Amino acid sequence: MQELKPKVAMDYLEKMGISTLTEEDNNLALALGGLQKGISPLEMAAAYATIANNGEYIEPVFYEKVNDHYGSTLMKPKQEKRRVFSKETAFIVQELLTQPVKGSNGTATYCAIDGMDVAAKTGTTDSNYDRWLCGFTPYYTAVTWYGYDQNETVEFNNRNPAGLIWANVMARIHAGLQTKQFEKPFLVQEVTVCADTGMKARSGCKNTYTEYFLMFTVPDLCNKHSGSEVKTEEKDDNSKTEIVEDITEDIDAEEPQIDTNVVTTIVDEEEEDNLNTDNNENTNTNTNTNSNTNTDDNIGGNTNTNSNSNTNINSNTNSNTNTSTNSNTNTDTSEDDSTSTVEEEDIPNEESSE
Repeated sequence: MQELKPKVAMDYLEKMGISTLTEEDNNLALALGGLQKGISPLEMAAAYATIANNGEYIEPVFYEKVNDHYGSTLMKPKQEKRRVFSKETAFIVQELLTQPVKGSNGTATYCAIDGMDVAAKTGTTDSNYDRWLCGFTPYYTAVTWYGYDQNETVEFNNRNPAGLIWANVMARIHAGLQTKQFEKPFLVQEVTVCADTGMKARSGCKNTYTEYFLMFTVPDLCNKHSGSEVKTEEKDDNSKTEIVEDITEDIDAEEPQIDTNVVTTIVDEEEEDNLNTDNNENTNTNTNTNSNTNTDDNIGGNTNTNSNSNTNINSNTNSNTNTSTNSNTNTDTSEDDSTSTVEEEDIPNEESSE
């Protein structure tokens, strides 16, 4: 955000339908969702649908059409549409947002739908006053907010109530639909990356992950490890299509706890002590006396006498003792991290709300 600048982010948010931004939001807290007036669930759903609709904003509507009793269409809503960013950029964001669902440390794993790509993002404000779940599939975008009219901490037995509502609604409305994945554009490349350097992985890189890049922005080969380039296997776009089954019980899950693996290695138990003592004493005394007498006799008989005497004595004594003890112990610690419903454009009925 510091490099991008908040104003640029605000411009994109406005193009995605957010109407509540103020000049007070033009600061780095915008990156954490710190807004003076917040965002309504409807506008939040429209913004997320922009990502789901491959970078195109489509104004939400509340009806598809109005027919008379003969079946003739009397009225259709006019939806504003505009391109906000490229489909390549949209796909990369889609893939990033699948990590809370399918990642090993995801915060919305309970939102998964078998055979379906699901993107989701949880949200929490200070003191748990607000709980959010915003997400989408190739079919639908949905946003759930849970909170109180007057700020009050949301306590729900270690659960995210907004997330559970989202998961149960979305699981049911996808029942009977064909499984589907986000479509990767040709100009997006899937690359295996070395986690140590952030560069394209070699066979000697032990810690790797998959990331997507716009063509011609792929990083160079890892300069820390040796070996040949790791070739990433592309996903099979012709994977078997199945029908999503309905859930038989309500989804109820505690919020996933992030696993933290801590590894401590003592490289050298030998302790080296180094004692360094430095004493420095400095005394400075400065005395300045200034005396000035000015007498002015005016013709009118006035006499002005000014006498100024200034004496300044400055004494400074500095004593510094520095003692340093060095102990050579190396500890390596590592930590692993990684309802408004809007129907998207690629649903058979293209006049649906998005």
